[in-house]
Amino acid sequence: MAKKTKSILTKESMTFLRTYLNNPSPTGFEKEGQKLWLEYLKPYIDDTIVDAYGSAVGVINPEAAFKVVIEAHADEISWFVNYISPEGLIYVIRNGGSDQAIAPSKRVNIHTEKGIVKAVFGWPAIHTRLRSGDGKEPQPKVDNIFLDCGARSRKEVDELGIHVGCVVTFDDMFEELNYDYFICRALDNRIGGFMIAEVARLLKENKQRLPFGLYIVNAVQEEVGLRGAEMIAKRIKPNVAIITDVTHDTTTPMINKNIEGEIKCGAGPSITYGPAVHNILRDLIIKTAKKEDIPHQLHAVSRSTGTDTDAFAYSNDGTPSALISIPLRYMHTTVEMIKKDDVESTIRLIYHTLLNITPKTNFQYL
Repeated sequence: MAKKTKSILTKESMTFLRTYLNNPSPTGFEKEGQKLWLEYLKPYIDDTIVDAYGSAVGVINPEAAFKVVIEAHADEISWFVNYISPEGLIYVIRNGGSDQAIAPSKRVNIHTEKGIVKAVFGWPAIHTRLRSGDGKEPQPKVDNIFLDCGARSRKEVDELGIHVGCVVTFDDMFEELNYDYFICRALDNRIGGFMIAEVARLLKENKQRLPFGLYIVNAVQEEVGLRGAEMIAKRIKPNVAIITDVTHDTTTPMINKNIEGEIKCGAGPSITYGPAVHNILRDLIIKTAKKEDIPHQLHAVSRSTGTDTDAFAYSNDGTPSALISIPLRYMHTTVEMIKKDDVESTIRLIYHTLLNITPKTNFQYL
């Protein structure tokens, strides 16, 4: 049996990961999570940038002319309070790609100026659900799911500080599962923010001096259209960008590998092929993975990547960009699941890729 290498994740790393994941950071309200992230990153960087909408950047070598970005997004999907009925029931709309199918019977936190109000997504008991004429049971839809916070009138809801526009997050927290799996809501994509922070830590601890400016970017509002990345890319104007996000583990039931490809947890980070992905940068990443014996997988997209890669690639005059994804099961649920080995492999791949980039690296196709 091959000897297992020592983990690069420290006790302090894991404490930060747990705290960072458990802290809510819904789209448009990422402030508290960004504070935690910057505080953890501070010993490993030279400077910080925070833009008007809350994207946070740690900078190493801020005076360097050549700029390289490593990036993740900070926000998690959530809900907005949209309507409060006379009976005190609360109806919601999505903030990002929230899945109404998983909502019934879930516990939530309603965020108000007075603090968090606990509530649940109610759903009629199986004995009582009204059936249509064809005998089919009603399915959860955005217009029929509702929150019950214990109030029985609109006035009681108001007295709790709840109003239209309050943001709602699921209550599920970080857990370690059998065989070194992590589960939590919002691994998409705060695990990315964690991994790029760990890259910065390793650079500092290993006394690596980079020949360029490194911008460690935790962007906001990815879940509603890559908006934070669009803004920060224009501000930084990087020469190169490496994005990390989650991708689907396609080995679970009800996923068609003919369409989605085959990616699985435990087989290493996934490196993407697609129009927005720069061929030279992608190939450099693949060569690095092979040279450093880092397990990895390949994935193809037919148009956009659906990640902040697209925002960076098409920003300014065009930025050579690539996507390194970590396999994840059950995306946009409260039990998103990743493998610890993949976390470490992704950190190592980004770290070693940076060591293979210089301002003289030729990213011109012609």
